[in-house]
Amino acid sequence: MAGGAGGAGHPAGVAAPVTRSRAVLVAVLGLTLAGCSVPSWVPLLGKATAVPKLPPGAAQIQAQKAEPPKSAPVLPGGAAVRAPASEEILDRVITVVNNDAITLFQLDEAEAYHLYETKQEPKDPAARLALREQLLQRLIDNRLQLQQAERDKIIVDDAEIAEPLGEIMKKLGVTTEAQTEEALKAQGVTLDGVKRRIKDQLMVQRVVRRKVTLRVTVTEQEIDRYLGENRDKLETGLSFEARHILFLPEPGRGEDGWTVARRRAQEVYALLLGEADFAEMARKYSDDGSGKDGGALGSLKRGELAPEIEAAILRLQRGEVSAPFRSEVGYHLFTLESKESLLGEGLVQARNQIREILFREKHQARFREWLAEIKQRAMIDRRL
Repeated sequence: MAGGAGGAGHPAGVAAPVTRSRAVLVAVLGLTLAGCSVPSWVPLLGKATAVPKLPPGAAQIQAQKAEPPKSAPVLPGGAAVRAPASEEILDRVITVVNNDAITLFQLDEAEAYHLYETKQEPKDPAARLALREQLLQRLIDNRLQLQQAERDKIIVDDAEIAEPLGEIMKKLGVTTEAQTEEALKAQGVTLDGVKRRIKDQLMVQRVVRRKVTLRVTVTEQEIDRYLGENRDKLETGLSFEARHILFLPEPGRGEDGWTVARRRAQEVYALLLGEADFAEMARKYSDDGSGKDGGALGSLKRGELAPEIEAAILRLQRGEVSAPFRSEVGYHLFTLESKESLLGEGLVQARNQIREILFREKHQARFREWLAEIKQRAMIDRRL
């Protein structure tokens, strides 16, 4: 790869990140567009630029003179931004995707957004190079998707841009487009540029829906197969509610202490069979801390209790009381308050969840295939 245009102290091929003010704007743009349900794999940076033209505003950027700050500014979250080594901020084409250019400035912008979002700056030059390679690949992928949207004549009108633009204006603390223009100008970008970014991402979202989302289906047979293969795992996630009464053996009396505990449990069990209230009996007789709450154990997931206790509870019907049984702790009585199951409404919910899981897996696989297809047909010239 060609050497970088960055300042002193930067590894080869790594330029100085963009300034703090632009990084803040990039973060605002990213958060707003994320609210538009842009897929997580779609990077939020980089506008298509026809070769050999530079992106809008690039000529001004190249001509701009800047005094190096006395100390490196800091991105929100603590990611340091290194000052340019030269007084002239340079930009250059680093990759050409078909007839569109990706510039060094756009890569720096993507890095600044990533640092703001993750608040994790690479610890060494090699790690930073790896990060920038990953970000560049995302920019390339995004450019390919945008080109496909243009070939498919996907159109986004001004009305669709209004809502995400309104969110940006809200975050900037302005109410009119004139105020927005001034706020953006102070950060080195234009209102037209922001609108163009929003439009691009909506176009990408739409082309992904057309080429990927609408072509993914999940059949009932696939759901049945997943349910059969993963039933144990699905049941593990189901919850239940129960109440408990504990009878501890009297300390220091050996087996006689256990005999007394068993007799107490049997007496209370007889009262419960006679329709005594379980919560009242727990408050009156339980040696467990839950007794003050009527023996309520709250909502439990399968696997949270000892296996023999859980099995005894889940064998019960709702409202049924277990016969006294002994554990290493003492004698127990349980009643089942409620239980989720893979039957009835529980089965409907489980099938809906499985459908979502399978759709997501198939969507991701189809997206990767589609992206590989358009990438294979593309002319990509890497210059960095």
